[in-house]
Amino acid sequence: MTLDDVRRGLRAARYITTPRVETALFLALTLEKPLLAEGPAGAGKTELGKVLAEMLRTDLVRLQCYEGLDESRALFEWNYQKQLLRIQADRAEGRTWEDVSTHIFSPDFLLERPLLKAIVAPRKVVLLVDEVDKADPEFEAFLLEVLSDFQVTVPELGTIAARQRPVVVLTSNRTRELSEALVRRCLHLYVDFPGAEKEAEIIALKVPELDERLRAQVARFVAGLRKLELRKAPSIAETLDWARGLCALGVRELDSATVRQTLSLVIKHEEDLRKAEAKVGALLGAR
Repeated sequence: MTLDDVRRGLRAARYITTPRVETALFLALTLEKPLLAEGPAGAGKTELGKVLAEMLRTDLVRLQCYEGLDESRALFEWNYQKQLLRIQADRAEGRTWEDVSTHIFSPDFLLERPLLKAIVAPRKVVLLVDEVDKADPEFEAFLLEVLSDFQVTVPELGTIAARQRPVVVLTSNRTRELSEALVRRCLHLYVDFPGAEKEAEIIALKVPELDERLRAQVARFVAGLRKLELRKAPSIAETLDWARGLCALGVRELDSATVRQTLSLVIKHEEDLRKAEAKVGALLGAR
C-alpha cells in the first residue's frame, strides 16, 4: 500500500484529514507499528480506527479502556456457567475429573475479549484501544507486553499467537501521562481540532444540505467556542449535530436568537452554556 492509496482510501471513507495524518497512517501500516493518537476529546481520534477498518475492508475490534480494567475483561474469561453445566452433565455420566477438566478447559468454554479476539482473528483486523489513558498503569504495562509480540498464554491451553498481526490504533485524551515504554513502542500522532475552514469542509461532506454560508458561520462560531475556557470544548460530532439541527429548523443564517435557542446541541455543561451565551455577540461578529 502506497501513501496515495491511503489518501484515496481515506477520501473514499469520507474522512477529511491532513497530509500529516495521512503520512502517520501510511507509516503505521507499512512499519506494522501501533499508532498512538493523542489530543483533545472529540477531535476525531476514535474515528481514525473506524475509518482504517473501512479503508482496509476488515473488522474493527474495539477495547474501551476505563479505570479498573483488568486482563480478564480485556483478554479472556472462562464461561463459568457453561463449565458448571458441563461438569454436572459429565458427572451424571460417571466421567472422571481428568475427562471433565479436558472438556471444560477447551476453546469452546473460552469467552474472547477484545485483545484475544484480535489475536485469534483469521484475517488482519483493526484493534482500537480507545482512551488508553483512562486505564491503570498496571494494565498499560500488560498491554505493552501484548503489543510487543501479539501472543498470549492461557495456562490451560498454552500460548496463542496472532494468525495475522492486527493494525493497532491507541487513543488518548491526555488525562495522564502514558509510560515512556508504551510511547516508544508506538508511532505518535497529535490530533487537534480542525480549523474553521477544514471543519466547514467536514460539515459540507457530512451535512451537505446545509447552506454554504451557514456552514461557514457554524464552523467559525464553533472555532470561537473552543478558544473559550470551557469545561469541555465542542467535539466535531457535536458540531455536526448542531448543523443537522439547524437544517431541521430551516435556519438560513445564524443570529443571536437562533444561537441561544440551539446552543445546547453543541454545549453540554450548564456553566459552559452560560459562559458561551455571554459571548454570542462577539463570536457571531468574529471573522
